Amino acid sequence: MIKILVTYAVQGEFAEITWPDVQVYYVRTGIGKVKAAYHLAEAIHQVEPDIVVNMGTAGTVNHQLGDVFVCRTFIDRDMMKLSDLGLQYKLDSSALLEEKGFCKHWTEHATCNTGDSFLTELTHVEGDVVDMEAFAQAFVCNAKQIPFISVKYVSDIIGQNSVKHWEDKLEDARKALGHFFNVLKESI
Repeated sequence: MIKILVTYAVQGEFAEITWPDVQVYYVRTGIGKVKAAYHLAEAIHQVEPDIVVNMGTAGTVNHQLGDVFVCRTFIDRDMMKLSDLGLQYKLDSSALLEEKGFCKHWTEHATCNTGDSFLTELTHVEGDVVDMEAFAQAFVCNAKQIPFISVKYVSDIIGQNSVKHWEDKLEDARKALGHFFNVLKESI
């Protein structure tokens, strides 16, 4: 039986996954890269999952409220500023997902841009969505050779009262993520 470890940052993002023939474990990581990496690493040690699936909310510059993105590419916008020093700031989880045979029928491929700040001002951002945890989780999974994928619900448009929109959209996010996992993607 496949063991899936599902991560989410805050309780409002949680949606139960009810797929047949899998064991699903959940870990609330908290907000930010450090907490996400720590709590994920601890959960991996305890659960020993076959795959890690992150669910949560994200902001965007170029897309619409309510859009759902399946992210396989991750950018650390904090480390991107130091790319001239040779620091890794981009990860793609596609190869390991393919190698292990996960998410083959999930055809979407988006980019999540992660940083330790909640973006509220319109700025150029590489990627489809922005969050505060996914890159750190992708990094931990990549280091441990565990497949990783992230599903993000667009809860706010950057530059348009983002914090207020995010708080108001948590219930919508939970419902949409539940629908995504249990109706649209009935298996991994």
